[in-house]
Amino acid sequence: MTRRPVTINRTDDLGAALAIRAAVFIDEQGVSLADEVDGLDPECIHWLATDAEGPVATLRVMDVTPEEGPRTAKIQRVAVLPRARGTGLGAILMRDVLEDLQAEGYVRAILGAQSQVTGFYEALGFAAHGPTYDDAGIPHQDMTREL
Repeated sequence: MTRRPVTINRTDDLGAALAIRAAVFIDEQGVSLADEVDGLDPECIHWLATDAEGPVATLRVMDVTPEEGPRTAKIQRVAVLPRARGTGLGAILMRDVLEDLQAEGYVRAILGAQSQVTGFYEALGFAAHGPTYDDAGIPHQDMTREL
């Protein structure tokens, strides 16, 4: 399979990020608008992957460093449009973001993975912990990775 060139950058284009998230989480997975648009986007850093056809993947990161604890980033809302799935783009996006976070002094990344994709995150060095829980009607598992 020939990969199309993709650029991955931090973005202030929340409209593009929200459009991808709406297509994946609301339209495909049936998550409610209220669950998806939680009011936390202004507190987050957003990344956007774009190919020749336009925006194709996104995620956001929130600083959740505990008081006097290790600098911790929470990765959320990882979404890849169907046309780019299976190309390795999701892993490339995650690796780029993890590198950026480490360069900024974060020592830990955490996330709540949909249970069906924990293997994807394990391949990126995340380890599952704690019980499975429901988030927006979808089973999730907390995961952590040291940076």
